[in-house]
Amino acid sequence: MSTAGTIRIVVLLTAVAGLEAACRSGLIAPFSIVPPSAMLVSAFRILASGEYTADILATLGTVALAAVLSIAVGFAFGVILYLFPRLKRAADPFLASYYAVPSFIFYPLFIVMFGLNRWPLVAVAFIFSCVAMTIATIDGFLNVRPILRKVAQSMHLSRSQMIRLILLPAALPYLFTGIKLAIAYAFIGVIAGEFIQAGSGLGYRIAFAYESFQTGTMYGLLLILLTCVVSVNTVLGVRERRLYERLNR
Repeated sequence: MSTAGTIRIVVLLTAVAGLEAACRSGLIAPFSIVPPSAMLVSAFRILASGEYTADILATLGTVALAAVLSIAVGFAFGVILYLFPRLKRAADPFLASYYAVPSFIFYPLFIVMFGLNRWPLVAVAFIFSCVAMTIATIDGFLNVRPILRKVAQSMHLSRSQMIRLILLPAALPYLFTGIKLAIAYAFIGVIAGEFIQAGSGLGYRIAFAYESFQTGTMYGLLLILLTCVVSVNTVLGVRERRLYERLNR
C-alpha cells in the first residue's frame, strides 16, 4: 500500500475512534449521532432482517439504469458535438452553465409526465449526470495528441475508423472520468429525488427514519448507502489504475 493510502486509512480510523469516544462519553447527544459501532450493528440488523432489501434493490436498480442511459447518451452527444464544431460552439454556453440550474426543479414535471413511479427518478438522475459524460467525451477527443491525428490521416482512415481506432483508445482516461462522474451524479440524483417525493428506496427510508426520530436506523441506512457508493468507486478506481498502467507501458 502506498504512503498516501496508509495515511488515509490512519486518518479515517482516528476520526472514527474519536467519534466513537465522543458519543460514548456523552459529548455528543445520542439523538444527534449514534456511535459508529452502533451504526455498524444497525446496518447488519437491517441487512439480516431483509426489511429494507426491496428498497435497497430499487435504489441500486434505478441508479444503474440512470447511469447506463446517461453514459450512452452522453457519449453519443459528445461525439456528435466533436464531429460538428459549429454545433459545439453553439452548445458551449449551455454546457458551461448547465449545472448552475438544479435539475431537481424538473422533478414535479417528470411526475406529471411519467407518473408516481421510478421513472421520474431515472429522468432526474439522467439529466443530472448525462452532461458530465458529454463534457468528458469532448475533452477526451480534443486532448488527443496531434501526432495520432496525423497518423490517422497518413493511413487515410475514415472518420468512423479514426474515432474507433485512434481517438477512442487515446481518450479512454477522460471517458473513464466521465463514467465515474456519471455514476456519482446518478447516485446523487436518485437519492435526492427519493428524499423529495418517493414511496420507496433508500433515500425515502432515510428521510422517514429521520422524521420519525429513528436515529439508529437512519445511520444504519446511511452506512449501507455509503458502503455501496465506496464499493462502486473502489472498483472503478482499480479499473482506472489498471487502464493507466496499460496505457503507460
